[in-house]
Amino acid sequence: MDTQQNTALRRALAEVPGPLPTSGVIHVVIPHTDRFTVVGNHLAQHPGLSCTAVGIAVRIQSLPQGVEVSIKALAARCREGEKRIAAGLRELEDFGYLQRVLERLPSGRVVTRTVFCNQPAALLHPRHPAAPRQPAAPAPLPSPEPAPTPPPEPEPAPAAEQPMPPEQPVPPDAPAPEAPAPLPVPPPPPLPQAEPVSLPFVPPPTAPKPPPRPLPRPSDPTPELDRAATAFLGDLHRHAPRFMLTEDDVRQLAPGVAAWLERAVHPDALRHALTDDPPVPLRRPALLLRHRLTELLPPPPPGARELAALAHRPRTTVTPFQTCDDCDRAFRSPTPGRCRDCRDRRSEPIRSAA
Repeated sequence: MDTQQNTALRRALAEVPGPLPTSGVIHVVIPHTDRFTVVGNHLAQHPGLSCTAVGIAVRIQSLPQGVEVSIKALAARCREGEKRIAAGLRELEDFGYLQRVLERLPSGRVVTRTVFCNQPAALLHPRHPAAPRQPAAPAPLPSPEPAPTPPPEPEPAPAAEQPMPPEQPVPPDAPAPEAPAPLPVPPPPPLPQAEPVSLPFVPPPTAPKPPPRPLPRPSDPTPELDRAATAFLGDLHRHAPRFMLTEDDVRQLAPGVAAWLERAVHPDALRHALTDDPPVPLRRPALLLRHRLTELLPPPPPGARELAALAHRPRTTVTPFQTCDDCDRAFRSPTPGRCRDCRDRRSEPIRSAA
């Protein structure tokens, strides 16, 4: 099979027109007759998209209308995992090739609509169809002038000339002879009207995101809490070098750290919650700290009343496991001894004797 393929490839290379390049790729172009998809070079050679995103876009373009293209559906058809497919779909969304919107059905169910555009630049700058050119009115044909009548040649006089009748004078008021009317020219057939270009409908963008939540603040701010929060933020870069903060960042984030310290969070636990597993690369550490201080805020510690109710709650007694002295089988019992089967087996001779 390999020899046949090499022979076919050499034969195809021999039919490539022109001299072959000394380096680089050599294209063997075989025209498609069925089952093909047109992909623009703006997508195939996109400088900002990864090869995974380009491959996912080509796969989506080749699918018919109505086929599900969710992350799980694509992962079932492709060898890439769900994480790589999700990252590729986000790249296509960033560059306008893909858009996912939420739509509420008449039944009240909310579904996700996926819209794919093979040329997003055409949506921003649509090309309007050119107006059809009206055929120019045909120029009127010049009326043909009557050809001049050649003078009659003199005929030879006969032997016995007879006197010619005198010519009748033409009255000046007599109308001139009419020129023959030109033949009617049929108008040219009308040009076909260009149909308007219909662009695909793109749903409007989703509703704007709600504003971010405010930074938490302590319920009882004190100078001691403020000094402890400022010292914590100023010393943070010694434990996590990438979290180098400016003086303004420390001043803005200090109330959020004070709110955590007020809730009896240990500084080491707070440091791990704020700096563990940061994104790579970390461009704005202050923004990441603000987000984690807001979203990961623990609940306030329980008061004395809640702790008292917790202490007086009923306890559940669990019967421990014991090992049978005769058969070594495990059974639940508050005291060691024999299991039920061994006890019944020992009691049978006593019952028969009675």
